[in-house]
Amino acid sequence: MGHNPRPHSTSDISTVEARQRFSEVVNRAAFGKERVVLTRHGKPLAAVVPVEDLQLIRAAEDAEDLAAARAALAEGGTPVPLDDVLKRHGVTR
Repeated sequence: MGHNPRPHSTSDISTVEARQRFSEVVNRAAFGKERVVLTRHGKPLAAVVPVEDLQLIRAAEDAEDLAAARAALAEGGTPVPLDDVLKRHGVTR
């Protein structure tokens, strides 16, 4: 995953217009590296972003999860077997 130093442009488009121009919206994100914010009644609702942006978000979430896991391990305590955790939450495998 390479970093693109070029800033991404962002534009807003209504969900009605996005529906009518779906292929164009996807192409703007995929090939133009544009972030397209979908709006309803002028309020941001969702976004179509380049896949590279999604990869960055996922990497940030993974790093955050790893930091939380390391902090939990550093606290010590008694490990709980996975089956006990699943049972406690009503999950069977």
